[in-house]
Amino acid sequence: MATSQSSLERFEPIWVADQGDGTYRNPILHADYSDPDVIRVGDDFYMTASSFSHTPGLPILHSKDLVNWKLVNYAIERLDLPGYDVPLHGKGVWAPSIRYHDNKYWIFFSTPDEGIFMTTATHPEGTWSPLHMVHEVKGWIDPCPLWDDDGQAYLVHAFANSRCGIKSKIQVCRMAPDGSRLLDEGTIVFDGTEHHPTIEGPKFYKRDGDYYIFAPAGGVKPGWQTVLRSKQVFGPYEDRIVMHQGSSSINGPHQGGYVELDSGESWFIHFQDRDAYGRIVHLQPMQWDEQGWPIIGLDQEGHGTGEPVIVHKKPDVGSTYPVVVPEVSDDFTADRLGLQWQWQANAQPEWADLNPEQGLVLHALPYPEGMQSLFGVPQLLMQKLPASAFEATTQLTFHPKQAGDQAGLVLFGDAYAYLCLTQTEEGIIRLSLNRGKKQKDSDLHADEWEEEGLDWKGEGSPDTGWSIHLRFTLVEPGHVQFSWSEDGMSYTPIGTTFVATTALWVGAKMGLFAMNTKSEPSTGQGDYRYFAVKEIQE
Repeated sequence: MATSQSSLERFEPIWVADQGDGTYRNPILHADYSDPDVIRVGDDFYMTASSFSHTPGLPILHSKDLVNWKLVNYAIERLDLPGYDVPLHGKGVWAPSIRYHDNKYWIFFSTPDEGIFMTTATHPEGTWSPLHMVHEVKGWIDPCPLWDDDGQAYLVHAFANSRCGIKSKIQVCRMAPDGSRLLDEGTIVFDGTEHHPTIEGPKFYKRDGDYYIFAPAGGVKPGWQTVLRSKQVFGPYEDRIVMHQGSSSINGPHQGGYVELDSGESWFIHFQDRDAYGRIVHLQPMQWDEQGWPIIGLDQEGHGTGEPVIVHKKPDVGSTYPVVVPEVSDDFTADRLGLQWQWQANAQPEWADLNPEQGLVLHALPYPEGMQSLFGVPQLLMQKLPASAFEATTQLTFHPKQAGDQAGLVLFGDAYAYLCLTQTEEGIIRLSLNRGKKQKDSDLHADEWEEEGLDWKGEGSPDTGWSIHLRFTLVEPGHVQFSWSEDGMSYTPIGTTFVATTALWVGAKMGLFAMNTKSEPSTGQGDYRYFAVKEIQE
């Protein structure tokens, strides 16, 4: 699934965690890689994360030093399950785990309404096997396998109260060694209701003969990292809080995975919920005390509970590696879309083309049946927010064919805004900043309105199209100003400041779109020459 590389030398890297002096800063990825899990295989590290209903899904990131990461693949091209051809906000791939066993890479994940799935690959950057349903069940979430020394296999998971009425409990099931099915209905091994409410996201390990389950608790924003330990796979388990916010500025430091290095060091990767920025990724040093308990971060109080670090010495991986960050900008010269891009649902081939002369071509397809706002549109091409402050700019050439054709730049969440060109019923090309907001108790509909607009006076014709540069600038804590330009040099602000918001379980996303708002078939399109992102200093 990996794409060929574009010539992106003119685009600057966004959010560099490597400080170039032997230290790094957190977050190592200022992007919404929610519920991360990580493994080490030899000299290589691989990470995956939740992707919900966005496709392609199950991102695969690679690093040589745990600090510099590159997005290299996706494990699934689409979710071939009923309903995922339109956005199913908040559903889809939840909290995957990645493991290396029997000379293969494995990813297990759940969808909260369908069950537990598995896929494998001989190499993470190659082709992953078709999804296999391990167990059809509603509300069993966050699965993680463990292959024991005697050849037996197990799977730990949590529960989604919204689906099955169970919460704050961790269950272990026997599993077929080939990962194909569960062999029993499971045993509850820990009840966190009293001291670790909402315990979930478990990761299963065995170290020095003891079984460990790493699991976040206390809620996404205010919670902590719990570790359970037992001499027996089915318990009883002791519990300890091994990392909390303490006096640090890093809220809810939890949910992730740990790795051990040949140098003897241990490290833990986890997320922090930053509202519109999503669940961004941090790296913490980890030590083991004399009793065999991990301490994540720095134990400032000497109680065995660590606090997150902001700047720290890089992991000792035996070598020094160059700075690498996930690509964000795109000149659309590759033979397929860059890996940073995802659709809101299972992609269709008629949505987009890549053309050497036109760049990215998005076709003005109508709303899906029953939809009347961007909230329910699957053909939004978007990516994660990459830094705390940045500007995103694109050049659009608009080729409308009929009334309602529209193309533009969008910043999307439960509240969203988009700057676009539209052909009106009178044949006028209109530039407008539009806004929408999710309706209460609805996953598919939103109120939508035009905040500010003007009839476009720039040069253009039905033969040549109408060209314009569109931009937004985002600064902490997610304040956004849209602007436009005819020449790509002098920009005119439009509309008032927009405040970016989360969507269900994800941060805001930015991207491009074309569609017909009249729900009519159209041959109109938007041609995008580039998408450039530049980090700015506040």
